[in-house]
Amino acid sequence: MEDDGGERSSYVIGLIENRAKEVGVAAFDLRSASLHLSQYIETSSSYQNTKTLLHFYDPMVILVPPNKLAPDGMVGVSVLVDRFYVTVKKVVMARGCFDDTKGAVLIKNLAAKEPSALGLETYYKQYYLCLAAAAASIKWIEAEKGVIVTNHSLTVTFNGSSDHVSIDATSVHNLEIIEPLHSNLWGTSNKKRSLFHMLKTTKTIGGSRLLRANLLQPLKDIETINARLDCLDELMSNEQLFFGLSQALRKFPKETDRVLCHFCFKQKKVTNEVLGADNAKKSQSLISSIILLKTSLEALPLLSKVLKEAKNFLLANIYNSVCENEKFATIRRRIGEVIDEDVLHARVPFIARTQQCFAVKAGIDGLLDIARRTFCDTSEAIHNLANKYREEYKLPNLKLPFNNRQGFYLSIPRKDVQGKLPSKFIQVLKHGNNIRCSTLELASLNVRNKSAAGECYIRTEICLEGLVDAIREDVSMLTLLAEVLCLLDMMVNSFAHTISSKPVDRYTRPNFTESGPMAIEAARHPILESIHNDFVANSIFLSEASNMIIVMGPNMSGKSTYLQQMCLLVILAQIGCYVPAQFSTLRVVDRIFTRMGTEDSLESNSSTFMTEMKETAFVMQNVSHRSLVVVDELGRATSSSDGFAIAWSCCEYLLSLKAYTIFATHMDGLSELVTIYPNVKILHFHVDIRNNRLDFKFQLKDGIRHVPHYGLLLAEVAGLPSSVIETAKNITSRIMEKEERRMEINYLQYHPIRMAYNVAQRLICLKHSSHDEDSIREALQNLKEGYINGRL
Repeated sequence: MEDDGGERSSYVIGLIENRAKEVGVAAFDLRSASLHLSQYIETSSSYQNTKTLLHFYDPMVILVPPNKLAPDGMVGVSVLVDRFYVTVKKVVMARGCFDDTKGAVLIKNLAAKEPSALGLETYYKQYYLCLAAAAASIKWIEAEKGVIVTNHSLTVTFNGSSDHVSIDATSVHNLEIIEPLHSNLWGTSNKKRSLFHMLKTTKTIGGSRLLRANLLQPLKDIETINARLDCLDELMSNEQLFFGLSQALRKFPKETDRVLCHFCFKQKKVTNEVLGADNAKKSQSLISSIILLKTSLEALPLLSKVLKEAKNFLLANIYNSVCENEKFATIRRRIGEVIDEDVLHARVPFIARTQQCFAVKAGIDGLLDIARRTFCDTSEAIHNLANKYREEYKLPNLKLPFNNRQGFYLSIPRKDVQGKLPSKFIQVLKHGNNIRCSTLELASLNVRNKSAAGECYIRTEICLEGLVDAIREDVSMLTLLAEVLCLLDMMVNSFAHTISSKPVDRYTRPNFTESGPMAIEAARHPILESIHNDFVANSIFLSEASNMIIVMGPNMSGKSTYLQQMCLLVILAQIGCYVPAQFSTLRVVDRIFTRMGTEDSLESNSSTFMTEMKETAFVMQNVSHRSLVVVDELGRATSSSDGFAIAWSCCEYLLSLKAYTIFATHMDGLSELVTIYPNVKILHFHVDIRNNRLDFKFQLKDGIRHVPHYGLLLAEVAGLPSSVIETAKNITSRIMEKEERRMEINYLQYHPIRMAYNVAQRLICLKHSSHDEDSIREALQNLKEGYINGRL
């Protein structure tokens, strides 16, 4: 199996749908040898659920059947891929390849023995689409990569996303979770980063991928979240443990998670004539994985020593399941019987090549020893040739670099070359302050050296056959090791590192309840606070009795930042990280929806308003009572009456569901909701007016504050004629007078209901509080007095 290295995507996705709007997805990760199956009903005609899943996996190949079964009113998955994923390789496979019966048999045979409780046995007929997609994915991988997936080696998960928070692709974009909307900040030289970039201080590729996956699909299970937070508590209070783990994790190669793919796939038996040079490359990749595994296992004792004193459940569990597991010592012993003890994983190309050639102990294979001798002789001849050139052409600073593509080449400082180089030097290339070149003699020795190394790889692989088969028996242990190292890397090098790099108590532990309020005191934007030293903190309170906040204020007063900030804090908390706030208690959310921005969608032929309505429709169709909904303006892109009517009716619908909603608007009319619905709260961003100029304070305050004619002030600054401004002022003052009279009548009519509702809200908060009995009695007495005096 070739190395799908780096941070490039390694997912192959099979995608199929039926006429009943059901979609089946099979995502095969070539790097970690895992298969993720999902089947769901696509509730959106624009395929929002499918786009979200594809954005999560970020595939390198998408396999689809011919586009014949698209549901009515939908374009079909094949057209979807053509339209939105032009940079991803799309492969159309015959419908016969999407065989659910074959898929069921393959899953049964290939799934690893230990995590075997898939619960698919009784659901084969119900979930036939994702099984069909799995059959196509495995067939393509085996044909394209020339491998056979070994039995009982795959980690298979089924509908795993139901255990996590769902964040649709539009919201991921709006919240700048993975990529920032604008990289440059106006007026500064700073680069704006996404939440992922801010936390991406992981040291391994697997840790970085796990962090991305967690940000796109945060946790819903309170027990798991608290286990991570307990781990962070100990890391923050125990410096010795934190720095010890940081040092221990550095000993593991950054590509440790890659070793799995070589033990879960077997090469198909093909004659050497067909394979040619490719055979040596595949052998080299396998040897590299064995060395990688050896280096990782040798780093385990240090990790074990550090983890032994850990007290929290997560680290103690890792210690018991990995560090105390005798199977790892057995694998290490088996490797030690064949692999030389001095061989270690190396990243420098020629050192890595030498380590791979001398990986197997001397004397095990005679032909291998001969190939090694040739490799050493040609390597020595190349270095002697370089010395000869230094003396003959008076080039004392001549260097002999090496890379995997070119082999050895010559590098000469330009200041050492007077005039032209002698004709002996060929392939001359200027590179910075150096000249890169070669000679015919060097090229000939390079060919012989590469050939000898290739022969070493092939003979080494033959010697390793027995060892590889033995390791395959314990492939589930390697899966466990890879998962543990990725989790530790994320917890220590990302979460703990980020918190420790901030001033003390800037980040605090969030608390979680099943049905309590969402209360965050002095919250700060995790990304912007690192750019602006004077960032103004703001708080939020949402509960079942007060589940909607309407945020008002002029343009540029901070509404959009506040909305984004609250969503990012919820995501941080639900991945098990501290949050930038003085205090926070949260109800676990199941989905996060955002409706932000107003842009035309030219590729789908949608106007600004149509794009807005499609996004709103997706929210309304999928929202639940445990969702967090954030809306930044709604209905501004159509007529004022229709826009206001849509915004009002959407608010009423969300209020009936008890979903936590933050709604930012410029429509003063929406503030009337507070006079009718006691579970609505109005907040505004404070703004002073000085010399007809707006002075933004970015502070959130209770109630409605009409900044008189802020739109007209901005229009005047923009240069509109004074006569136009005066006429506009007269018109708007008459409209406002009527609105205020009507709101006063509504307030008097609904005030008693609101008072009773406020009492209920305070009682619910007291129910979830952790105060002692005397404090609760005092709060109840104050509540009674406030109700009697009408001060609630």
